[in-house]
Amino acid sequence: MGRLYLLTDGAEISRRRKLLASGVLVESWGDLYDQDRFWMGEEAKAHLDGVGPPLPPRLALDAEAVSVYYGPRLADVESLPSEESLKSRVLSAHGIGVVWITYDQFGERTKYEPASPADPVFYLRRPGGRAAHIWRLFRAKNEAVVYMGEYYGKDSEARDWAQSLPVERFEEMLERYGQNA
Repeated sequence: MGRLYLLTDGAEISRRRKLLASGVLVESWGDLYDQDRFWMGEEAKAHLDGVGPPLPPRLALDAEAVSVYYGPRLADVESLPSEESLKSRVLSAHGIGVVWITYDQFGERTKYEPASPADPVFYLRRPGGRAAHIWRLFRAKNEAVVYMGEYYGKDSEARDWAQSLPVERFEEMLERYGQNA
């Protein structure tokens, strides 16, 4: 996987979207804490750059910096969002990692109603996908460690995933892995 970008020109993003061929989807996620910032992946940026001069990113981040855990109960994979979209969504909420929680440890479908876009639990699926997937993002490593221990119980792989997160917080991730453009 490539890079994730933080862009600041929402008007230009909107203008360029209208210039794209019918059916070309560009997923950009507005930063939940700063209205003038937008996160997107390499493919989305390439589409927008194809209809004008390259959009200057404020920050570029190796996509591997945002960790994803799918777990042992993964289902409905044809409806999974692209990792580019998922990781951009996580960054928009200042997360450092995300876990798939569509089914709980008993095999039951998780039911949850997010209270706001900043809620750490959210729905996201591939455009046109039939199944909605539920995700839990983490803004701090200690939050992930506690949650994974409780939610995944005896699954040592889940606990190991949380313990292996390379940063403690979002700001540290940007400092360590982000490159100013």
